[in-house]
Amino acid sequence: MAKYFDVHPDNPQPRAVAQIADAVRSGSLIAYPTDSCYALGCKLGSKEGMERIRSIRKLDDRHHFTLMCQNFAQLGQFVRIDNDVFRAVKAATPGSYTFILPATREVPRMLLHPKKRTVGVRIPDHVVTQALLAELGEPLVSSTLLLPDEEEPLTQGWEIKDRLDHVVDVVVDSGECGTEPTTVVDFSSGEAEIVRVGAGDPARFE
Repeated sequence: MAKYFDVHPDNPQPRAVAQIADAVRSGSLIAYPTDSCYALGCKLGSKEGMERIRSIRKLDDRHHFTLMCQNFAQLGQFVRIDNDVFRAVKAATPGSYTFILPATREVPRMLLHPKKRTVGVRIPDHVVTQALLAELGEPLVSSTLLLPDEEEPLTQGWEIKDRLDHVVDVVVDSGECGTEPTTVVDFSSGEAEIVRVGAGDPARFE
């Protein structure tokens, strides 16, 4: 059975946040809210965690996982970014965007797109997620909590606990969160290519 944490959306309880971070460090797979919608998350470098996410979502090995980063300094450790792209990404963060960029050597090989050597990164505009990332001190490997054959992501903590009780280890509930996945922008070629239109306004990258 998954542990259930009811976390205050504006003033996250430090003890609860620390317990969730400890669970991630020990290898737990968590379901947690973001500014776009719920995500599945695991420790950076956890092969088992990534396999469990693939299993839940029925994904193939070409799926781009996302590194959920606390801030721009942390994001910069994991992707290579030139000046023009830097300005565009900086202006849109934190927010409901995922950026696909060339990865640095800090990124575990199993996270890389097999042909492009790229990785997805984002900085969420969500109080609870930010508190968790600050406590964790490193990015969360993440993927939108969108179940196979369903068009809408799960958005309610109690429903996630009910439906995924035996396949995730922790469910974090902080009330309402977004209902739409992020807008995905691929900057791997140096030019913006909108891969998916979602919660973030794509107009700034068109």
